[in-house]
Amino acid sequence: MRKSALIVIDMINTYEHADAELLLPSVSKILPAIVQLLERARAREVPVIYVNDNFGEWRSHHGELLETALSGPHADLVEPIRPDEESLFVVKARHSIFFETPLSYLLSQLEIDHVILCGQVTEQCVLYSALDAHIRHLHVTVAEDSVAHIHADLADAALRMMRRNMGAEITAGDSIEFAADRG
Repeated sequence: MRKSALIVIDMINTYEHADAELLLPSVSKILPAIVQLLERARAREVPVIYVNDNFGEWRSHHGELLETALSGPHADLVEPIRPDEESLFVVKARHSIFFETPLSYLLSQLEIDHVILCGQVTEQCVLYSALDAHIRHLHVTVAEDSVAHIHADLADAALRMMRRNMGAEITAGDSIEFAADRG
């Protein structure tokens, strides 16, 4: 039987980067679905792992990243989905959640073989992370109502690629059955 983890990608964010103005409307739209997904995962004791860019701050840790985002102009997009005491946190520097991070090791230690991806950006970090999960023989689910995009057409193409090329399950967050995943 599968064992799942919910992966929250790059949602601890200051939105002080190129394309942020194009991204913000999509983030606002998906935020309630991510909140619901987090609540459901936590209620079922599914591990929640935040994997987040380090904003180029090589001395930062997750607490500093969270503080920076919460003190920024878009704290309202971070506060509802902030990590709780049980959440795990992995800092990344590139697009994929796996690239030179300890995530693979963490997932193996937790005996996770199914990752549920949410966050941003669909046509970038989510796509590359889904590919890297696939080549690691992990089952991938993308909560399509819980991923934000910069360009809607590219996001739609990315979701089709994940489904077709990686065998990812693309579904609404509220249809994901965490309980069946517990082993």
